Amino acid sequence: MILALSATTAQAEIRKAVVAGGCFWCVESDFEGVKGVISAVSGFSGGATDAPSYDQVTAGGTGHYEAVEITFDDAILPYDRLVSMFLRSIDVTDAGGQFCDRGDSYRSAIFATSGQRATAMAAIAEAEAALGRQIVTPVLPLTKFWPADAYHQDYYKSSDIVLTRIGPKQKKNAYKFYRKSCGRDARVKAIWGDQAFPG
Repeated sequence: MILALSATTAQAEIRKAVVAGGCFWCVESDFEGVKGVISAVSGFSGGATDAPSYDQVTAGGTGHYEAVEITFDDAILPYDRLVSMFLRSIDVTDAGGQFCDRGDSYRSAIFATSGQRATAMAAIAEAEAALGRQIVTPVLPLTKFWPADAYHQDYYKSSDIVLTRIGPKQKKNAYKFYRKSCGRDARVKAIWGDQAFPG
């Protein structure tokens, strides 16, 4: 009986959060190594098209955002802390995309279940107070998360020749080149200072 209770309790602490912060490779990269995070999966959320492809989403018209589904242990990383970290990893003042990635599919958002909404809203209010500026990142209802194709998963770890959004195929460290050229980390640091995540 005690073992069954422990298993149930452990299972009850495993949660999912879906967030959109521009390039899903970057959000996945930011969260995969965080203590308490079990997995981070790149995909799409917020649109009306079933099983959208990357090309469909980035072409526009599906309503989807590039998003990441984060599976986490709430006993180690509470949801409010995860959302706080997420907000400090993006440009919360930009409603038109994130960094060099522009357009609807690159907007930021927190996709929350009904049980997560109040916590997410409180995290935004706390972040607004800390920043001293209005945050435009919305809290939207979580409907469906669609994982992206396998080649998008762990893309930031690739050391082979890969195609970046900013130009032709690059050799080793293409993801790092893309991220730096996009100005993501520099902009987050400019907005959040010592509170920026990752620090």
